[in-house]
Amino acid sequence: MGPSLAVGVLERGHAQRDRGTPPRSLRTCWVCAWPRAARPPSARPFCAGGATGARHLQTPSPALGKAERWPWMRAKVPQGSGASPGAVGGAQEQWERVCGPWLKRGPKLLPENLQKNWLREFYQVVHAHKPHFMALHCQEFGGKNYEASMSHVDKFVKELLSSDAMKDYNRARVYLDENYKSQEHFTALGSFYFLHESLKNIYQFDFKAKKYKKVTGKEIYSDTLESTPMLEKEKFPQDYFPECKWSRKGFIRTRWCITDCAFDLVNIHLFHDASNLIAWETSPSVYSGIRHKALGYVLDRIIDQRFEKVSYFVFGDFNFRLDAKAVVETLCAKATMQTVRAADTNEVVKLIFRESDNDRKVMLQLEKKLFDYFNQDVFRDNNGTALLEFDRELSVFKDRLYELDISFPPSYPYSEDSSQGKQYMNTRCPAWCDRILMSHSAKELILKSENDEKIVIYDHIGPNVCMGDHKPVFLSFRIAAGAGKPIANVHKCCVVQ
Repeated sequence: MGPSLAVGVLERGHAQRDRGTPPRSLRTCWVCAWPRAARPPSARPFCAGGATGARHLQTPSPALGKAERWPWMRAKVPQGSGASPGAVGGAQEQWERVCGPWLKRGPKLLPENLQKNWLREFYQVVHAHKPHFMALHCQEFGGKNYEASMSHVDKFVKELLSSDAMKDYNRARVYLDENYKSQEHFTALGSFYFLHESLKNIYQFDFKAKKYKKVTGKEIYSDTLESTPMLEKEKFPQDYFPECKWSRKGFIRTRWCITDCAFDLVNIHLFHDASNLIAWETSPSVYSGIRHKALGYVLDRIIDQRFEKVSYFVFGDFNFRLDAKAVVETLCAKATMQTVRAADTNEVVKLIFRESDNDRKVMLQLEKKLFDYFNQDVFRDNNGTALLEFDRELSVFKDRLYELDISFPPSYPYSEDSSQGKQYMNTRCPAWCDRILMSHSAKELILKSENDEKIVIYDHIGPNVCMGDHKPVFLSFRIAAGAGKPIANVHKCCVVQ
């Protein structure tokens, strides 16, 4: 497993600026990534029995003060509330445009060489889209023995905050859920937000005071996030996924206001498929039902009556999987199935699908953590889009969530062999786990075209490079100028209350 990235950008116009006329759109781009981290020798999986096989990143000890853990941040500027967000207006408001790569899945802290690959590809996207507002959402951020790898987390955070590629980001907010000793609260989520120096008048919502505060300086919050008023964090109840004795799945929500446009950014991590064999038994699988319940809970929570309703973007590791039973029946339509059972319990431990002829060649072997199909090209040809008909989990939320058309290969599970940038591991059926979703009101903010230029792009990063077991995915789009005004008028999103 690994972190999830979201990058948002706010930038001024180019050709329009040179001519002295305001741009007609706000440009936004979202990026998602889920690279897998190498687990330090002393680290242990969170779930009992190591069911996930995940490798975990560690964060600095809470016993240390922030200045000791993050020495380069000692001179941070405290967050304050300056002029009212409503001060953004007139020509300045029309002049600015939002470009936001919202990165959905970012790198778990990877081995040094893999982390370098990931950051290089990430920085290329930042350079290409010139983001001015960037959000990085991470999952599986921590572990039982996180002291063993705290230096890796420290190095990763320092790299993001001080690298030459990020030198123009003079404001930042970092929220790390590192309180791993609190089983009832720990989510292993981390959210990073970076603001370009040219971005003026951006505000973050204080959920306790119920008002927006102007964002200034750089701040890191790495202690208990439950007491941090600038976000909402929840962990799903344990009974949602009883197979895992210590599940970390949950979500973190922040709210932002830029040029009279308010929106929520939700960092989410849903439940995985614990067993390929159980996932294969029914259509849809029992795990699909668990994810449905958890995602419904999140959506209900962010639109309840406690706060004004605004547009929202939800991105992270949804763990959406293809309908396993339907996929196997299609891929092995002409095969015969052999069932292998454990001698002591008579439990099914393996399924073998063989061709009826052709010397009964093995087409697929299925075990709890094995999905070994003889021809991986089916997942890569035409970017695997022929299999999208089996990607059905989002359909139950079609009235609440929107996603642009997918035209990239399944984002998981890629090989972590540095020489196999396109190869999938044979642990799970490849699937589009990493997604960027939005409310229908957020969809209406997107400008579909401008001067025949392709301005909406939903794609992946590092197609030929080893990026970890999840490929980053990004969505780049523009928001029509003034699109936020109706929302601001209705929801008073840019008024300090």
